[in-house]
Amino acid sequence: MPTILTHPAVPLALAWSRSRGRLSGRLLAAGIAASMLPDLDVIAFRLDVPYAAAFGHRGFSHSLLCAGLVAALAAVFAPALRAGRRESFLFVFLAAASHGVLDAFTNGGLGVAFLWPWSTTRWFAPWRPIEVSPIGLAHFLSPRGLAVLGSEFVWVWLPLLGAAMLARRRRGC
Repeated sequence: MPTILTHPAVPLALAWSRSRGRLSGRLLAAGIAASMLPDLDVIAFRLDVPYAAAFGHRGFSHSLLCAGLVAALAAVFAPALRAGRRESFLFVFLAAASHGVLDAFTNGGLGVAFLWPWSTTRWFAPWRPIEVSPIGLAHFLSPRGLAVLGSEFVWVWLPLLGAAMLARRRRGC
């Protein structure tokens, strides 16, 4: 998985690629939270839930169904997010679903259960350039953790920044 610092890159890039003032801060915060939410499943390790189980790491919480449920919740609370229901649903869905997509591009783990509960197959992208993040703060603050951050900068942050800049330029912002 990419680090908790990198999953918000997608909603941040989506927000920045839009015209100024068009996305509420509350909706952006919800999108950032939704992009990080799937990794709460690491609690399963402490509960002795096997990694490959449906509720193990990269299972249900990384599925498109879970992204849809989180997005539906955002649509319900759209007035509090100071956004329309459709905008809230779409933005939060993309933010939450992006988590599994980024994880699929990492070079470790068991893959992502995108289609759970319809399929238990775990998927990887055909190309996996992103270094998988170590789990746990002690491992994160190591030379390997710094290598992971460098990998994420090259393969996630820079491409998203470039795409957002192009989108803004096309919009004349």
